[in-house]
Amino acid sequence: MTRFLDSKTTQNASYANSISIPITVINTPQLVAQQTLNLSGGIANFTRVGFTGVVAIQLPLLPVATNVLVTVVRGLTPSDLIVFSASENLNLSILGPQLIAFTGSDFNAPNNPSVPYTVFVQVSALGTTRVGPESFNFTAYSDF
Repeated sequence: MTRFLDSKTTQNASYANSISIPITVINTPQLVAQQTLNLSGGIANFTRVGFTGVVAIQLPLLPVATNVLVTVVRGLTPSDLIVFSASENLNLSILGPQLIAFTGSDFNAPNNPSVPYTVFVQVSALGTTRVGPESFNFTAYSDF
């Protein structure tokens, strides 16, 4: 049987082209989402956190090969425990926004009352811009 523990959503931008946040430092994680879940009602070794997200990135004005890395950590900083990462090379023939969507899980999450999850994005080319949408969901449950 499964028990629902907690669920949180964070949304920086509801729709396309609703933000314009330049990524000014290459190959450096930039915070895009953060939520804290209450996992205290879970059972040790049977607590799971599922997450989904989408972020839209636009190439620099002079398109160059650009890699986007999305990382989800259990914690608050890029050096905390990585529970998920995905890498995507942007398509140079698309000059508009490109969506990067992901779904992942954290198995055997700790049964603490305050467990933070943070999403970071980093890119390999200056001039790359976050343009929206940006939306992230975190849901925790436990088997017992």
